[in-house]
Amino acid sequence: MLADSQAFSGFAVDDLAAARRFYGDTLGVDVAEEMPGLLTLRLGGGTNVIVYEKPDHTPATFTILNFPVEDIDRSVEELARRGVRFERYEGFEQDEKGIARPARQDQGPPIAWFKDPAGNILAILEGASDA
Repeated sequence: MLADSQAFSGFAVDDLAAARRFYGDTLGVDVAEEMPGLLTLRLGGGTNVIVYEKPDHTPATFTILNFPVEDIDRSVEELARRGVRFERYEGFEQDEKGIARPARQDQGPPIAWFKDPAGNILAILEGASDA
């Protein structure tokens, strides 16, 4: 029944103006406000993600959005210059930049996690563009 539906994802934040600045200015994502109180993140490949304000928002405890990148070291360095702070998690060996580099390829790509102003967890992953 829904196999041909052009589904989209969405998530909540507690401050829409802060989200617009972070996603647009800091991350460089194309952000549109097509309706009051609702942002659309226009991502690569024609993907749209909806961001809405929820005053009693509780941040997700899992990664809500993954950004595939060609060069994770360069991307982490650039985001850090833009004020992004990378998270560290127990159970993952992370280098001084905050990048987890699995010992084997079957354990996943190199990855680094960070949070948006609402505390939602985001990640950049190297070489995962076909995921």
